[in-house]
Amino acid sequence: MVINFIKYRKICFVFSGILILVSLFSIFKFGLKFGTDFTGGSILEIEYKGERPQNQAIKDVLAGIDLGEITIQPAGDKSVILRTKNITEDTHQQVLEKLKTGGELEEKRFESIGPIIGQELRDKTKIVVTLSLLAMLIYIAIAFKKVSRPVSSWQYGIASLLILSNDILIILGVFAILGSYYQVQVTIPVITALLTVVGYAINNVVVVYDRIRENLLRERSLPFEEIANRAINQTLTRQMNTSLTTLFPLVAIFFLGGVTLKYFSLALILGIVFGLYSSIFLAAPILVSWPKFKNRSTK
Repeated sequence: MVINFIKYRKICFVFSGILILVSLFSIFKFGLKFGTDFTGGSILEIEYKGERPQNQAIKDVLAGIDLGEITIQPAGDKSVILRTKNITEDTHQQVLEKLKTGGELEEKRFESIGPIIGQELRDKTKIVVTLSLLAMLIYIAIAFKKVSRPVSSWQYGIASLLILSNDILIILGVFAILGSYYQVQVTIPVITALLTVVGYAINNVVVVYDRIRENLLRERSLPFEEIANRAINQTLTRQMNTSLTTLFPLVAIFFLGGVTLKYFSLALILGIVFGLYSSIFLAAPILVSWPKFKNRSTK
């Protein structure tokens, strides 16, 4: 059975537009809560031998020490991760002594990242993300340079960039909300997941676009809208199978992999889900709508 995905493109555009607006609102309203990897600071992970105290109880115990804004994140059943401003070794030992009043504990790790290193990481991350997107755009423009009907190769590249921006913005919007309400931070693993999402999403889009190119060469007499719709249906099973087989282990990592991998896997899960959605409901419909919008605007 052939499903007419192109027919419902306006609904998909409206739905995607709403998601983007909500994501942008969340980002500007709450902002992204960057981890100490980017802002600089100290990370202390401890494991209680007995029952772990409540977060507020830990904050109350440390209230007399100048630690700046304290972020407390539970890890497992008995562990907790504390993120503070950069502290000295004397302050570090003072924190441990205070925490021991809440029960016997074991220090698992203690790290300090200077603000200069954090800023350098932020700058390099921006460069890496920008270069990755530009590389994708150039690659697609070159790969589809022989396709000229009814959209040119650079339009394939621009459409891919729009789709990637849609996927990344939605993920960042989710993390902005999680950061505001649950103190979830954007760390190096999360950025790594975003870059992985870029590659994964563009792969799905290229699969659809490549099938459109093949159909254009074989069936020149058919309308472009029908050719694009056939391409979606012809690649649908492959994309669904690939996405599901990737999602299963990621869901397992999210629930069972511990706090270090929890939000790394969440970013990948969101990216794969919305990447699949974009490759089916946005990739080809954007190409179909482009020449129609252009013709309408010239009248």
